[in-house]
Amino acid sequence: MTAYFPAARLRRAAFVGVLCAGLAVTGTGCGADPDEGTNGVGKLSADQIEDKAKAAAGSADSVHLSGTLVSGGKSFTLDMRLGKDGGSGEVKSQEDTFQLLRVGDQLYLKASAAFWGKSDSAGKLGDKYVKVPQSDPTYKQFRGFTDMHVLLDGLLGLDGKLAKGDYTKVGPTRAVQVTADQGKGGKLSVSLQGTPYPLRMERAGGAGRVDLTDWGKAFPLDPPAQDQTVDYGSQLPTTKDQGGDSAPSPSPGKGSGQGANPTK
Repeated sequence: MTAYFPAARLRRAAFVGVLCAGLAVTGTGCGADPDEGTNGVGKLSADQIEDKAKAAAGSADSVHLSGTLVSGGKSFTLDMRLGKDGGSGEVKSQEDTFQLLRVGDQLYLKASAAFWGKSDSAGKLGDKYVKVPQSDPTYKQFRGFTDMHVLLDGLLGLDGKLAKGDYTKVGPTRAVQVTADQGKGGKLSVSLQGTPYPLRMERAGGAGRVDLTDWGKAFPLDPPAQDQTVDYGSQLPTTKDQGGDSAPSPSPGKGSGQGANPTK
């Protein structure tokens, strides 16, 4: 009988070895170093990781932001490419879909004819890029959606005591989570590869989740073609929002004094 024990032990050792090899792929268990091949931020405290992520975001030239935000009791789906000199993309609400484009200080808005209300001009404005004067209330409402740092400042805030969470993946990229108030105050996933950019933000209170990708990647940012643009000068026709109906009304952004912060 004892002659079989060494063989059994060898089989068990072989099984454990295979198991550990599989676990090592995910960076856990069996003595594998979960920080091997990473940028090392996973070894830091939760507060330090958050600081690193905010610093990386603050120094970036561009980002692709997509996901859902809840603002003023309304849900908005965003798909925006943002840079230091402007941004472009789409914002959807339950009532409308808006195409936004900002080049420098010039903001263009494309929406359905219904958004522009019952004015005589509504039919001409539908599905055209409307040049928005800075003096118009619509400019302040929508500029924040195209302002990279105003948007990120509002998004990347965690509320409560921070704790380091699990290692995870956001798409193909390994990340470490930072949670606030045991997740109730939000969750931030920070890249463990390369620059420690924030990759995903799950906002407190179910106020939305956004993914942040393509950090530092250039994207085209040009004014729309002239035949696709309508310019009404210093004042736009009355919109549904000015009549109290459907356009988003984010609260003022902090710090910039120029735009809206749709993240509050």
